[in-house]
Amino acid sequence: MRTLTMIAPDTVPEIRPGDDLAAVLLAALDDAGERPADGDIVVVAQKIVSKSEGRAVRLDGIAARPEATRLAAETGKEPAMVELILRESTEIVRVRPGLIVARHRNGCVVANAGIDRSNAGAGDTAILLPEDADRSAARLRAHIVERTGCDVGVVINDSMGRAWRSGTVGIAIGAAGVDALHDARGGPDRDGRILESSVIALADEIAAGASLMMGQGREGMPFVLLRGCGWAAGAGRAADLVRPRELDLFR
Repeated sequence: MRTLTMIAPDTVPEIRPGDDLAAVLLAALDDAGERPADGDIVVVAQKIVSKSEGRAVRLDGIAARPEATRLAAETGKEPAMVELILRESTEIVRVRPGLIVARHRNGCVVANAGIDRSNAGAGDTAILLPEDADRSAARLRAHIVERTGCDVGVVINDSMGRAWRSGTVGIAIGAAGVDALHDARGGPDRDGRILESSVIALADEIAAGASLMMGQGREGMPFVLLRGCGWAAGAGRAADLVRPRELDLFR
């Protein structure tokens, strides 16, 4: 039998640039009467990671280039927002009124290059994805391990849509200390047949599960301690989950 426990403290304060996320998360766990243990996985919402890393941008300070102005007219979006999307992207994949789908520099294909204005604080502010979410996850994991002595994994999740499905779901954009992409090929199924195509997006499954607890609006629970998934430990990165463009059959 497997049992999975997810704990989502509700005492995390508003995160500011430069905040020590490990200290904030450990304090919230302490308030809840919990502490990390070996094999736990800490799943953290992208937004508080970005806020702590100073990735909030005031739109009124962004000057739009002609390319951004043209795309803004085509989509009905603000020129400053489009300028940020172009800066954060390596490719504009699809465009329609009200929407720009872009390939972010981290490889994810996502609406508006992952730039979000919800829960961004006062003023006309947008939150960008972390510069390198795998690096952010590794740094947070190192700080938690140093302060607790516990071998934990860290996943940074974000809400994204999918090309062939409606709605958004939590996916992993950063990971450390977990087997992000688990290759089960070569092992047997219950009938002894050899698995030939079972490569499991384990970090995405962890991220989606944690999103059930976090919510995607005003819940104010931006991290989850996941216990009972110690078998997912490994040395993967969320970058492992990005399909190489030469293997993308849908382009």
